[in-house]
Amino acid sequence: MSAIKRANKWWVDFSFKARRYRLPSPANTRSGAKSYESVLRQRLTRGEDLFPKEKKKCLTLKEFSEKWVKSYVEVNNKPSEIKNKKTYLRSCLLPFFGKKRLDEITSLDIEEFKALQLKRLKPKTINGQMGTLAKCLKTAVEWGELDKVPIIRPLRSDPEEFDYLNEEEANRLLATASEPYKTAILLALHTGMRIGELMALNWEKIDFLKKQVIVKDNFSVGVLGSTKGNKIRYIPMTQDLYNHLIALSPKEGFVLKGPDGLRFRPECSRTNIHAICDKAKLRQIGWHKLRHTFASRLAEKGVSMTAIKELMGHSDIRTTMRYAHLGQHTLRDAIKVLETPQVINLRHNSVTIENLGVQNSDWSKREITR
Repeated sequence: MSAIKRANKWWVDFSFKARRYRLPSPANTRSGAKSYESVLRQRLTRGEDLFPKEKKKCLTLKEFSEKWVKSYVEVNNKPSEIKNKKTYLRSCLLPFFGKKRLDEITSLDIEEFKALQLKRLKPKTINGQMGTLAKCLKTAVEWGELDKVPIIRPLRSDPEEFDYLNEEEANRLLATASEPYKTAILLALHTGMRIGELMALNWEKIDFLKKQVIVKDNFSVGVLGSTKGNKIRYIPMTQDLYNHLIALSPKEGFVLKGPDGLRFRPECSRTNIHAICDKAKLRQIGWHKLRHTFASRLAEKGVSMTAIKELMGHSDIRTTMRYAHLGQHTLRDAIKVLETPQVINLRHNSVTIENLGVQNSDWSKREITR
């Protein structure tokens, strides 16, 4: 033990593995210095730091989410994603988890939250909320604010049902619409573009030489940006669409403009398509139903799911596969290869050889494979 006193202050002064340690004792007595030296030697023997760092104060979800939205969400996400994440945080995640420290949020808490939400929301919506919470907590781990993310299991949700127009209904809708909605509906039915992509479509993105529409831009929450998934799609034009667009005498700027001469706006277009449906004596549908109609009609015609995926701009083939049941005739054709050739006995089927124009009577006792 090496406890020494200097200028009315007790110190420890010792060597460990050829390294000297000289430190003031927290307890300013000889016995206190000896005890302090013993503690320091034990820490060095165990390979620990002499002065353990104080554990960083863990932020609450509310405190961390404010930093997360500003430094991550608003920097990396599209306007629509930013809006969704902020809405999920404000409406349900912060009211339930906001006061908890990040390290206090457990899997049990999350299950209780899901059970509460199921009383009023569909599983798909709750999974979206869980996705926002999971990403927030994962970022907290990346930034050193949390050790690990609790287990978050998504809810099982039923396959999404969707409505679409048959060919007669689509033609009736087109016949009823006037400009600019006729052009918008025709584009949606023949290209499968989203409403934001329709609003952002510029004349320079219509290639009349190659007869294709280039889908590159999208309006989301009033902001012009890239398409969902950041994909550029090249959609061949049908002859009907080509003839219609060329007859409009292509100009500069946006293809679709509202009644005020400015760009197409979702709030106006949504109201007007409902009015057009009423006039055409159809059930009310939205613009996304026209996108479903495009994909559904392709599936009914036997177009491959891979081709539909590319035309629709889906990131995952699983999204496209919800249209697979509409191509049942292709499945029936596939199953036919398993059928066993049927044998017909001419006697049992009351068909005579004479009726078939066969002269040799020995054939009347044979079976013919069809």
